[in-house]
Amino acid sequence: MKITPWVRLSLRSVALAYLFVLLVVPVSLIFWRSFEHGFGQFWDWITTPAAISALQLSLIIVAIVVPLNVVFGIATALALVRGKFPGKGFLQAVVDLPFAVSPVVVGVALILLWGHGGWFGGIESLGFRIIFGFPGLVLATIFVTLPFVVREVEPVLREIGTEQEQAAATLGANAWQTFYRITLPAIRWGLTYGVVLTIARSLGEYGAVTMVSSNFPGVSQTLTLLVHSRYTDDYNEFGAYAAATLLMFVAILVLIAMTFIEHRAKGRLAEASQSYTAAPGGSADTAESAASGGDNHPSGSTAVLAGATGGKEGV
Repeated sequence: MKITPWVRLSLRSVALAYLFVLLVVPVSLIFWRSFEHGFGQFWDWITTPAAISALQLSLIIVAIVVPLNVVFGIATALALVRGKFPGKGFLQAVVDLPFAVSPVVVGVALILLWGHGGWFGGIESLGFRIIFGFPGLVLATIFVTLPFVVREVEPVLREIGTEQEQAAATLGANAWQTFYRITLPAIRWGLTYGVVLTIARSLGEYGAVTMVSSNFPGVSQTLTLLVHSRYTDDYNEFGAYAAATLLMFVAILVLIAMTFIEHRAKGRLAEASQSYTAAPGGSADTAESAASGGDNHPSGSTAVLAGATGGKEGV
């Protein structure tokens, strides 16, 4: 199908106008209102004790949730792709549950489970408070961010297949060597994107955490709850805009950090490719495949597997 220049220009204009209205205009207005009274006033609003504690609490939640989701997300994706067991379809549905259920419903469910009179509410008698405390925020955030790593890693695992993993077992590699040298390099980009989505959702989650939070500053008030509290409870619009801008700054820094990590990883792959090319018998194609984990290239697979098992050059 041939698209005329006029149609192509119209489609681009509609797409750009759509993004401009939905993204650029609201974000620009928030920035403008945040700095309307000058940077000094903005700095005062984001350096209050409540703002600092909310930022620290949000970052701590991210630091806990992301590693847990990475470990269990990879394990779940491997089980769904490589495993054959009863209830596999049910597990697939459970993974997608946070996409279908409202975050507010998730918060209510956590209250019914961990709150006073709930199934596990007796734990509060031991002095360990879940609901309206920090653990409740972590549980709510873990639930709503559960699918991201799984759904980003799962299609990559299906794409790479099991040939190289089987070859690793044939060469004598154990399960950990196979995962570290073969599987993990192959899924690294899907995993990276899943981590970015998890961090973004953890920082911006509101519905679930507002149900399980006491909203006390320094106890269980995250940045999103601070924005809501300032806007609706304190009638401090500019303070709310400043907190929202701070939240956006944190998200932007996360994206910049992840981009830097990706560039560093690509640089290391390029160095590995050059060193392998310089080795006797090495070629550019083989080096590129070996550096990238040997994806879909027999020679690259052999090189990686030989390194994984401590094989000799003649393997």
